[in-house]
Amino acid sequence: MVVEQNANVALKTAEYAYVMENGRIVLDGEASQLAQNADIKEFYLGLTQVGERKSYRDVKHYKRRKRWIG
Repeated sequence: MVVEQNANVALKTAEYAYVMENGRIVLDGEASQLAQNADIKEFYLGLTQVGERKSYRDVKHYKRRKRWIG
């Protein structure tokens, strides 16, 4: 078991991963599949849909757009 805040390191190291928000598991699955998830790429890896880095200013208000938070 690995608990890591650096999503890039965690997804490269783990076979299976859980994404937690405010103490709740909101996503889980094979780490390789989560690494390809568009929301994970944008919110946790800071990548655009074409794989380019986004600026912190562009993603700092990500909580408003998260689809998995109810």
